[in-house]
Amino acid sequence: MRKELWFGVTLMVLIIGGVAWFMPAQGDWTSGHLGLLMLALIVVAIMLGFPTAFTLMGMGVLFSWLAYRNANPEIAVQQTLDLMVQRAYAVMTNDVLISVPLFVFMGYLVERSNLIEKLFRSLHLALAWIPGSLAVATLVTCAIFATATGIVGAVVTLMGLLAFPAMLRAGYSTSMSAGAVTAGGCLGILIPPSVLLIVYGATAGVSVVQLYAGAFFPGLMLTGLYVLYIVLLAKLKPALAPPLPEAERVVPLPPVARTLQARGATHALPALGAGLMRALKGPRNAEVPSAVFARQLGIVLLPALATALVMGTIYSAVTAPAASIAIEAPLSLGGAEESSAAVDDLAAPPAEEPAAPAAAAPATPAAPATSATPSATEADARPPSTPAAAAVAAPRWFWITLAVVGLLLVYFYWRFSFARVEIFKMLLTSFFPLALLILAVLGSIVFGLATPTEAAAVGSLGGALLAAAYRQLNFGVLKESVLLTAKTSAMVCWLFVGSSIFSAAFALLGGQALVEQWVLSMNLSPVQFMILAQLIIFLLGWPLEWTEIIIIFMPIFIPLLDNFGIDPLFFGLLVALNLQTAFLSPPVAMAAFYLKGVAPPHVTLNQIFLGMLPFMGIQVIALVLLYVFPEIGLWLPTVLYR
Repeated sequence: MRKELWFGVTLMVLIIGGVAWFMPAQGDWTSGHLGLLMLALIVVAIMLGFPTAFTLMGMGVLFSWLAYRNANPEIAVQQTLDLMVQRAYAVMTNDVLISVPLFVFMGYLVERSNLIEKLFRSLHLALAWIPGSLAVATLVTCAIFATATGIVGAVVTLMGLLAFPAMLRAGYSTSMSAGAVTAGGCLGILIPPSVLLIVYGATAGVSVVQLYAGAFFPGLMLTGLYVLYIVLLAKLKPALAPPLPEAERVVPLPPVARTLQARGATHALPALGAGLMRALKGPRNAEVPSAVFARQLGIVLLPALATALVMGTIYSAVTAPAASIAIEAPLSLGGAEESSAAVDDLAAPPAEEPAAPAAAAPATPAAPATSATPSATEADARPPSTPAAAAVAAPRWFWITLAVVGLLLVYFYWRFSFARVEIFKMLLTSFFPLALLILAVLGSIVFGLATPTEAAAVGSLGGALLAAAYRQLNFGVLKESVLLTAKTSAMVCWLFVGSSIFSAAFALLGGQALVEQWVLSMNLSPVQFMILAQLIIFLLGWPLEWTEIIIIFMPIFIPLLDNFGIDPLFFGLLVALNLQTAFLSPPVAMAAFYLKGVAPPHVTLNQIFLGMLPFMGIQVIALVLLYVFPEIGLWLPTVLYR
């Protein structure tokens, strides 16, 4: 018998044995114990390969009928059918789920824009000076592309076709290359816009907007830890990730760059500026038109212009009159309350916004000028010569930041050779369009300009425009994207219907009360409960995928959080970070099978699993860091909404 089959059979025997151990003697069973039996049977059935959604519905209907039959056998069938209809209708009317097909559709369109090859090539050249540059470029490309698509299978497959062979040809370790591709591809289930966060928000009743804001920095932290591991490993063991040969770092230069370089110019900005002036003044550069000089110089000046725009925007924000800041203050969602309960979504009706001035002041501690805002009576009592809304002086941190940014900009242009100009132009056509789309979608959600559903609709339009701009939008691409979106959305919706029926049956049987009674009888502290919950989720990630864990087990964990004073938002961030392991942990490591399907024949599953293990360890480290320093995930939602 194969090792994977032995592992699966052993795990199922342990699950059934554990349930049998906790079951009382025959004749002492209660409805709650039937709920535990249903839970164990569902896990075993899913591990045997039965469809998750229909297994949940089938078990839920059967055990709901048993629960109703114990109460009143005559109307048990009618009550069970009513429950099915009500639960299905509740899923159909859930507004949060509308964003799922829109985000998925955006992802499939971006995937078919053929941007990933250009993105990987440009990042590979831009990061060539870093040890393990190919693996680092793979991780960064995966993070960016996963953010734009959120589809793990698509990212792992595409990077397996593009980056994995390139790393093998460059002499990289097979295990390390496989780990970089699989771990990077899984970032899409954590970094917004993530379907996992939408599913968790709809299941736990937590604002998706705040989940997106909270998951942003943990996602960056996990990506940074991956990159740090690759760089350190390549530095300590160069044989695992040898540096790229010079031939692969060569960037072809256009005629104007070759002309200026032949005359001894090394820095792009002064050479292009002087060349433009000479071209405008006389015929010395007659072989190169002035428009070419101007276009190249404009590209070179783009970083300086973007920096000036960003710093100017920040200066306008920090020096804005106090009155304008006071007007913005009521947009805080948390009011003056700092509780651990989930707060309302950003799309709350504006009728709830008016509040007393005394309560509005502490609601925005991040805006110091609010506390100094005068009341209307005081403003009227001022002398006419005193303006009611005077500009605020820029704080010291702004000038320090401006000085640091200026020094970095000078260093950047000092290193900005003609080859780097060409790499920058490649990034302009690959990285920045995706970054603009991501920032537009996430920024409109996080800053309250649009609900997740509205932002997803705009993102779908942006994905279509991006595909059209790269001449990849045609009827075949559109048809395939729509069909794949329909399949994915149908799967998610059926999972929700099955989960809703299962949760109702579990509650009717008293399984939730039995679990809560058992957990509370252990007299755990909040820290111990959190460790136990995350350990269970980590272990569940070995046999189950994240969809089953969220759909089946989150309705069991969420009601327990109030007993330990744990914020469902923070718990959701820990779960999202923890569930990275669901795609990397054998035997149901879907990322490994995605990569194996497109990898060269000599690459084995054991090599892929071996490469994924260090990244699973990094995920555990990131989970501990997030728990020890919760501000990593809670700072942005607190500043924006509470």
